[in-house]
Amino acid sequence: MTSIAATVLVAVACLGIAITVLTWMVLTRPRVDKALLRNLRRGLGSEEQGDVAAASRGAGLAVVARRLIPKGQQRRLDRLWSRAGRPAAWPVPRLLVAKLVLPLVVAGLGLLYWSSQPGLLTVAMVSVSVLVCYFLPELLLHSRAQERSQKITLELADTLDQMTIAVEAGLGFDAAMAKAGHNGQGPLADELVRTLQDIQFGQSRRAAYEGLAGRTDVVDLRRFVRAIIQADRYGVAVAEVLRTQAAEMRMKRRQRAEEKAMQIPVKVIFPLMLCILPVLFIVLLGPAAIDIISGFSGVG
Repeated sequence: MTSIAATVLVAVACLGIAITVLTWMVLTRPRVDKALLRNLRRGLGSEEQGDVAAASRGAGLAVVARRLIPKGQQRRLDRLWSRAGRPAAWPVPRLLVAKLVLPLVVAGLGLLYWSSQPGLLTVAMVSVSVLVCYFLPELLLHSRAQERSQKITLELADTLDQMTIAVEAGLGFDAAMAKAGHNGQGPLADELVRTLQDIQFGQSRRAAYEGLAGRTDVVDLRRFVRAIIQADRYGVAVAEVLRTQAAEMRMKRRQRAEEKAMQIPVKVIFPLMLCILPVLFIVLLGPAAIDIISGFSGVG
């Protein structure tokens, strides 16, 4: 009876919270001119009107998510989304809605499971599941940002070599960057093209280069950007800076490869001890153990 009463109490509390949130959404939703909506929907077919309605519902959920989720977490999510390459399939409003809806769905399912299997372990499992679902967008974006940073690190040395060749052939630094961005394939080429677009739209070169370093979050690229900014400030030859940075990036890439090669024996020890050596001992010592056991049993 106690568990049933507790379940009823939790259900009533959840229902009260849901009614409060819905009332708040209805009372605080932005007012939209009906004539404006009518003009926007004019000439649309039924299918397109359905798409507009779905988009408006998604926008409403995004507005609710922006109001409920703290601003600091929204800024962190936007920063991670930028470092992940701004994936079109994962826009920030959709991530905010997922960050709000997924924990509620998991909490509801966990409440149903807890009503059938009450206990401290169930509460702990549901709490951990809700927490993981709340931070799931950040985890996905962080993983994708790490993969993208690794790709940029691998592409940086070759891209600097291309820019060095272009500058030594007579092109300017912006033209060499455009050449490397349009000829390359990958996240670094896309970021170079976007940096040039920022400069063309009126940003200063220093701000555009710092934006490039901030969007990628790659240590080697940040060091290269700092060197280019200092060369532009003090009038140092860009070709010499590019040549030095390209040689340094090649050396670092070789050092990282050697470091990974030296880590292989250490990483192999644990699978060897846990998986291979026990099986090998069973194969080698198993027949001898069987003979020993049969010998002692015959003596007995």
